[in-house]
Amino acid sequence: MHGLRRLLAAAVLVAPLAAPVAAAGAAHAAPAVRIRHIQGAAHISPLNGSAVAGVPGVVTALTGNGYWMQDPRPDGNDATAEGVFVFTRTRPDVAVGDSVRVDGRVGEFRPGGGSSGGLTRTEIGATRTAVEAHGAPLPAPVVVGAGGRRAPGQVIDRAHGNVERGGSFDPRRDGIDFYESLEGMRIEIRDAVAVGPSRHGEIPVLPSAGAGAGTRTERGGILLRPGDWQRVGDANPERIILDDALAPLPGMNVGDRLPGANHGVLDYGYGAYHLLLTAAPRRAAGELTREATRPQRQGELAVATARLDGLHPGSPPARFTDLAGDIVTGLRSPDLIAVSDLGDNSGPDDDGTVTADQTVAQLITSISAAGGPAYDWRSVTPRDNADGGEEGDNRRAGFLFRTDRGLTFVDRPSLADPLPEDPPKGPDPAVTAVEPVRRGGTAGLSLSPGRIAPGDEAWAGTRKPVAGEVTWQGRRIIVIANQWFPRTTQDQPFFGRNQPPSRPTLWRRDAQARVVAGFVRSVRKVDENADVIVAGELNDPETAAPVRTLSEGTGLQSLAARLPAGDRYTAISGGNSETLDHILLSRSLRRHKHELDVVHRNAEFADHPDDRDPAVVRIAIPGK
Repeated sequence: MHGLRRLLAAAVLVAPLAAPVAAAGAAHAAPAVRIRHIQGAAHISPLNGSAVAGVPGVVTALTGNGYWMQDPRPDGNDATAEGVFVFTRTRPDVAVGDSVRVDGRVGEFRPGGGSSGGLTRTEIGATRTAVEAHGAPLPAPVVVGAGGRRAPGQVIDRAHGNVERGGSFDPRRDGIDFYESLEGMRIEIRDAVAVGPSRHGEIPVLPSAGAGAGTRTERGGILLRPGDWQRVGDANPERIILDDALAPLPGMNVGDRLPGANHGVLDYGYGAYHLLLTAAPRRAAGELTREATRPQRQGELAVATARLDGLHPGSPPARFTDLAGDIVTGLRSPDLIAVSDLGDNSGPDDDGTVTADQTVAQLITSISAAGGPAYDWRSVTPRDNADGGEEGDNRRAGFLFRTDRGLTFVDRPSLADPLPEDPPKGPDPAVTAVEPVRRGGTAGLSLSPGRIAPGDEAWAGTRKPVAGEVTWQGRRIIVIANQWFPRTTQDQPFFGRNQPPSRPTLWRRDAQARVVAGFVRSVRKVDENADVIVAGELNDPETAAPVRTLSEGTGLQSLAARLPAGDRYTAISGGNSETLDHILLSRSLRRHKHELDVVHRNAEFADHPDDRDPAVVRIAIPGK
């Protein structure tokens, strides 16, 4: 049908109809091409590449290199959009409300380039714009949400394959088709509520105060409900991403509202449809506050996660203060913190610096200033620019720990007995693999701290996991801090041309999970009942392949799976709340009374640069 529709439409465009002369002698003219003919009921215009002339519309919004226009006489077919972007290359010489006719060529612009997995925006590359009148009434906006058109609530696309190459087009059932059918049009949303904080000029919202939306969090967000490890699941296509390209947006936290009606034009860019509001909205603040967990009790070991987002000595002082507040007030000064993303002493400067002692010292000082106890630090210094990320940053995972409650970090080799300096030098901890060994009747480590299989291809150009041996009131425990490969632009977007979207970084994390799982299994060969904790950024939810791989045959279990659904998230991605940071316990530790708390302090707030919430587990472990 797509090819036939394109052929017929092009024929109408380029040649007059071969009709007989009427009795009065007047010839019938070819039907005028309108925006709906250009948009078609498809993701690629049936007129793509064709020249068009005299396309009518009313200008609805302007930008620096073009404008949007909409047909004031819609045909009532919800499958074909009545709006389109007109690309003028330079600032357009029109005004909102002008009634125009456009000559040009229909094209499809793909943000991110031809290799991008995103969709295209249908547009007219204008060669001429004729203004026929000023001050025309703007076409009525389409209300999206209650009382108007509702986006499909679960499914982005039911089919498999490239949506731009044909297949069904069903705006009633598929979210990707629903928004395509509104591309370029004026949209109205009423009483929107934020389900993610303002980030990079965007705010994810639900219209109609979230009425009819999917599973909400206890604090006002909306949960990503993953499918199995090969499927997207429910990515909440009812979310609408507001964009500040045409009008400023207020800073918003989860649960903040935009009362009343707000108007904009629907555009597509970089993997998502965006509603570009044409006037600044009014914000009504919600009542969201930062959480704090309870203190650990006598006999409870408290182990937490914390992402430091590249912290280095040149970071703003407020960044150190905020992180210290998260640790002291939010996490109540846990005994051990699996830290990720700590930067070196020179931050992003690519000057050969790899040490991070100044960063750590400044953070520990800030913790003390916030009323916290004295902390110490252990990690493995990486080789320069060998662990991925921005050149010069040399970020790493490691451990902050306190020693005033019964926890001791076991240093191996001992700090009092450094590695021999006889040439050739002793083994470089950055590239030397830690191994489990039998110590004191249970499993210990050959190096503490030590890196897990740093030479394995799974860790090429990425942060390496660090294992540490600690004792809690005499009981030996192995803890592993992680920062697995992140999601990147290699991953195709939910609203992309390929359905389901390809996620190549997931397979890389799965390979990393296999390495860590193999190490844990080797620990269990030494002592099947060894106490093991794996914590940090795994960058996938608990149902995804990497987390499942880590659990298979290791006795480990992610504690997040047992949280109530409304509390099961550590991050918000494009408005979807999900668990990307985990704490997993071995069976020997799960036998003891334990309690996981995700402490929501960061991910939901616009004024916090970090987008991850810390988590803490308290385990009632009797000493030996």
